[in-house]
Amino acid sequence: MPDKRTENLLNWFARNARDLPWRRDRTPYRVWVAEVMLQQTRAETVAPYYERFIARFPTLEALAQASLEEVLKVWEGLGYYARARQLHTAAQKVFREYGGRLPDTSRELKRLPGIGPYIAGAVASIAFGRPEVALDANARRVLARLCAIAGNPQQAAVRQRMEECARALLPPNRPGPFNEALMELGATVCTPRRPRCDACPLADDCMAHRAGEEDVYPDRSPRPQVPHYDVTAGAIFGGDGRVLLARRNEDDFLGGLWEFPGGKREAGETLEECLVRELREELGVEVAVGDHLITIHHGYSHFRITLYVYRCWLIAGTPQCLDCADVRWVTLEEMEALPMSVTDRQIARTLQGVP
Repeated sequence: MPDKRTENLLNWFARNARDLPWRRDRTPYRVWVAEVMLQQTRAETVAPYYERFIARFPTLEALAQASLEEVLKVWEGLGYYARARQLHTAAQKVFREYGGRLPDTSRELKRLPGIGPYIAGAVASIAFGRPEVALDANARRVLARLCAIAGNPQQAAVRQRMEECARALLPPNRPGPFNEALMELGATVCTPRRPRCDACPLADDCMAHRAGEEDVYPDRSPRPQVPHYDVTAGAIFGGDGRVLLARRNEDDFLGGLWEFPGGKREAGETLEECLVRELREELGVEVAVGDHLITIHHGYSHFRITLYVYRCWLIAGTPQCLDCADVRWVTLEEMEALPMSVTDRQIARTLQGVP
């Protein structure tokens, strides 16, 4: 007999599910793309990127046959670019080794690059109806409160208890809707702060709610202090007005993206000294550092930077890839077609005179 909590949750989801683009015209490929994009990113942010990505790569074959540069350009702005690289590599593997069809089990899916337990469970359950649990941060929060599971969700033993709680509720005939409903509830009702328990279909059975301890679960470990770095970048102009860009090594942070070259300031260096050294080490060139163009403050998941950008001129050496994947002289117009990070795109906009 179905668990009452499960029925309540599924009935709530049927009435309250948000109209999100990946919930329309579903194929296993589209479910997979959406789940990769949704890692560490809110649904509202993902929606326009998903629609743009699917418009450009409507099938797995289209993605597999595209270049990495094309994929990164369409992904530009969504962040966590390793997801795009792994998605592209996995699509090529599926096209080459699986006849273009995604595996339909969690075990097989986890053999593909970038697919861990969560994405494997989500795709297997939503796309193929396999009775697998899929616990993102939202779902884990719901389960921690529902079953009063203490401890840090990052710990294996705590996660196992959450999976056991989820499996006890998982309906074998509707695993996909159940997993989505659990995640939807965490995203819209059972939120980290001030959960809307009056609108929750599980409130009567929620152990944390009955004890008035919603804020106790899940355990919130203090965040480590986020380091900050001063970084420099050079807009290096050639005699014909073109600008020198470098492409990051694919295995590096922001791998595969084009950038205005530079790097992190070391102790005791001025910003100008840092830039001269970095360009020598990365490209084998000597530059004259000119006027300051822009300062950009930006935060990543594990660190923050203040980026100081200078206009530069090449005075000696021929650019070569000593610590990059490629170099290219480009016009300001040609920059538009190249995939860049948020900060490098801001530099490009500054050079182009675009607000």
